[in-house]
Order: sequence, then C-alpha cells, then structure tokens
Amino acid sequence: MNQRIRCIAYAFFLVNLCAGIPAFSQGYEIKATIKGIKDTTIILGHYLNKSMYPDDTARIDKKGTGVFKGDRPLPGGMYLIYLPSTRYFEMILGEDQEFSLETDTVDFIKSLSYKGSEENQVFLAFQRFMIDLRKEADSVQALIKSTTDANQKENLYKQAEKINDTRIAYIEKVASDYPDFFVARFLKATLDIVVPDPPRDANGNIIDSTWQYYYYRNHYFDNFDIGDPRLLRTPLYEDKVMQYITKVVPQIPDSLIVESDKLIEKTRSDSNLFRYMLITLFNYFGKSNYMGMDAVQIHIADKYYITDSWWSDPKFIADLKERVEKTKPLLIGKIAPDIELVQVPAEHFIKAQNDTALKKFPHVGTHFRLSQVEAEFLVLVFWEADCGHCKTAIPKLYEIYENSLKSKGVKVLAVSTLFGEDGKVKWTDFINSHHLYSWINAWNPYSYDFKVQYDVLTTPQLFILDKNKKIIAKKIGVEQIEELIDVFRRTN
Repeated sequence: MNQRIRCIAYAFFLVNLCAGIPAFSQGYEIKATIKGIKDTTIILGHYLNKSMYPDDTARIDKKGTGVFKGDRPLPGGMYLIYLPSTRYFEMILGEDQEFSLETDTVDFIKSLSYKGSEENQVFLAFQRFMIDLRKEADSVQALIKSTTDANQKENLYKQAEKINDTRIAYIEKVASDYPDFFVARFLKATLDIVVPDPPRDANGNIIDSTWQYYYYRNHYFDNFDIGDPRLLRTPLYEDKVMQYITKVVPQIPDSLIVESDKLIEKTRSDSNLFRYMLITLFNYFGKSNYMGMDAVQIHIADKYYITDSWWSDPKFIADLKERVEKTKPLLIGKIAPDIELVQVPAEHFIKAQNDTALKKFPHVGTHFRLSQVEAEFLVLVFWEADCGHCKTAIPKLYEIYENSLKSKGVKVLAVSTLFGEDGKVKWTDFINSHHLYSWINAWNPYSYDFKVQYDVLTTPQLFILDKNKKIIAKKIGVEQIEELIDVFRRTN
C-alpha cells in the first residue's frame, strides 16, 4: 500500500518542463512585464537535468518591464525567468522566440499570460490543471494516511487512482491535439508504460512468470525518446536513464554492456547528447563499488571514449588508453596473467628470525610460475608489511584460511610487493610475528613486472582464481572470500 502512495505522489509532482523545438528565427526577443518588481535585473536560464544555467539578463524598468534579446536563437528547451528574490517561473522556447508575457509576483501561474506563443499557452494550461489536481490528490493522500479503516482506505486508493487516470487522460489529449509541440512529447515522457497481464494457459495459469518484467524492460522507453536532445534539457532525462541502468537492467556486466551500447548509439544524432550520455555512463561505472563493473567502464572507454570523445584532453585520452590496456587482462572472466615468483619456505623465515644477515639475504627460495600452482581455487593476494590495511587484513585472511579454506582445497598465494634488503626484513618480521607459515609466501626480488601486470597501485589487492586460473572475483574483502567460493561451487 505504501508503494501505491509513493507512486501516486510522484505522479502528481509538478514537473519543471524543459523543452522546445529547435529554433529557426534570426534571434530571440522576449518581453517580460512582472508586476511587483522594478529597477532590478532578472535572469533567463535553462534546465540541464535538475540544474539551471543562465543564458541572458534583462534590466527591469520602473514599470516592471524588461526585454531579453539576442541575435542568435536559443536552443529549444525549458527556460526559467529567475528573480532576485530567488523565485522563478518556467516557460518554453521553441520555434517562436519572439513573444511577450505578463505576470505578478503574488502568484506567477495564476496571473501569467502570453502573447505570440501558443506552446507556452498549452504549457500554462497544463500547469494550472496540475495545481488544481494536485490539491485534490494531496487531500486524498492525507486521508489515506490518517484512516485505519481498511474499507475506507481501499476506497480512497480507488479515488487516488481515478485522479491519476484524469492526469493521464489530460496528457494524452494534449499529445493528440498538439502532436508537433514538444510540450506534448515531454508530458508523454512523464508517463510510465502500462504493462499488460501476462499470458495464461487454458486453465488460467501464468505461462511465464518473467513475462511482465521483460515486457516492461523492452518497452521502458516507449514514451521517452532517448535520442531527443530537448529531453536532456528537462529534470527527467538523467533519472529516466539511471533508473533503467540501476533498477531495470540486471546488474550483470554483460547485460549492462549491451544496454549501455544501445543508449549511447541512440544519442549519436546529437553531439551534445552523445557527450552527456558517454560521460554519465563512463563516470557511473567508474565509481561503482560493485565487483566486475569496471568491465563496463573499460568497454565504454575502449569502444567510445578513446576514439570519439572529441572534447577530451589528449593527455587524458593517452592515460585512459594506458589504463584500458592494463585493466583488460584483469577483468573477471579473463585468465590471470602468468607471472614468475619466488617461493620462500617457512623454514627460512623461522631460521631468519634471530639472524640479521639471513633476514636480509634475498637469494633464497624456489622459482615458479603462477600457472604451475594447482588448486581448485586459488586466492592470490598482493600485500606489503608497511601497508596499514594489510596489517589487519592479512592476519585475518590467514585465520580464515587456517579455519576453513584450507580444508576446502583452497590455496592462498600471498605475494609481498616490497623489494630489497629492507623489504625482505620487514616481510620476514611480519611473517614471523603472525606465524604465516602454512600458505605460499612468495615475492620476486629480481623483477617488478608482476606489479605492472596486476596493476598493483595499492595493497592489499586480492583475486580469486578457479582451477583454470580464470579470475572469478577481485578487489573484495577477505570476509567475502569463502562465501564467493561457495556460491561459485554451487552455480558452476
């Protein structure tokens, strides 16, 4: 029931319209007469998502009149006239960019009128309609929250749904009466799609329990043209896109890559829209804390950003290209890069505990390659004794290894990233201090290549590999290791 309340409340939120048909006039001239202000400056600005950006200013004279004027037409969209009192009202700039308006600061919408702009008259009528309808909806919602009678509450829900139906019918009439106006397209974009009942068999049983989900997913953008740059100049665009990416599409890298491609390709017809979509998705997946989402960002960078981001600094692109090349081999599903290491046996650490010369001695141990380690699952962790987080995480990992992972056939390859005699001393002291003897302790005092191959910029860095050395998890906390391995066992 609470979900129904939220949906109805959202439906009656008076959205700030930001749209317009691209202008073809020689310029713009908007005369504004605003009762209640004089001898001041007002701002003409446009929406970009939920932010306002200024385009022009006008000086209001003693009679409350000012003129916005320019030699070049403004891009079609939703514009605001912003007053010094931080109050504002919205209008549309479309093909007609020479018109006048009058209003009063006491009540902008009630007193507003336009001359020479039919689309703004349609928009104004919608605003006034919504103000009245929202009052009715708010009254019903208040009763829903206050009543405890189940029958009364159900009747109130029906009333709220009828009010919502009235809103939908109004929008559909505008769309029918003014098909060439952007206001009609925008209002249509505020409507969610209607999902039909699922198909049933002869006995009335639902044939496919996922049918409605896939219908909603496949028709999500039916009322919303993702390639229309005017919709970007509204508060709707980003919410619509991110709702789809975060709530509708399964949070699986492969699925998100496919859907991101579709969204980006649909914006190619407009350079600014393409730029917005590419930056938004690139940044979103780059900041994601969910494992494996770096694959989506790397895909977007490799397929689009490096080649098509004409606005980017060359150095940024060069750095990004290097980052892509480093990260690609480390994506989940890839075979882990084979590296050469040196395994140092537990006996050496124990003997070196009180022997300074032995503790510093680097030429000890057995050379091996990662590909030679046989295990159903291998936990590969890069760490260093100086790392503050490692001082907590590595002993915790060892405890988990000793208590459960070892008995499940899991091996741990713990690679120290410190070098030289000083690094060997610190490594030896840490191993002895925490008695980390029974897993594979390794390093490579002769080469830094493994740090480059595994992009070890910070520590600890943790990977889980299957028996074929395929990466199945990475950059996770030590507490997640056992659960992830158990899930992988059950599902593969």
